[in-house]
Amino acid sequence: MNSWGKVGLFVGGVLFGSAGFKVLGSRDAKKAYTHTTAAALRAKECVMTAATTVRENAGDILADAKAINEKRAAQAAEEIPDASGEES
Repeated sequence: MNSWGKVGLFVGGVLFGSAGFKVLGSRDAKKAYTHTTAAALRAKECVMTAATTVRENAGDILADAKAINEKRAAQAAEEIPDASGEES
């Protein structure tokens, strides 16, 4: 490619880039960015709500599991005969 072709590509790239900046900075583009950001914030809130619900349910499940294990341990302690060999 000759040097004029390279210069032409460079100038074309600069013009295309300048037009791109104008499009990206336009009022319509800013409106689209605003709507996209608002949608992302709504999605984040939905995810955080779901995560909080899961965390609360996990806490309830853990508490119930601990209660079950304590109940089983108490029952097992009652069923083990006295190790001294004496009958009650």
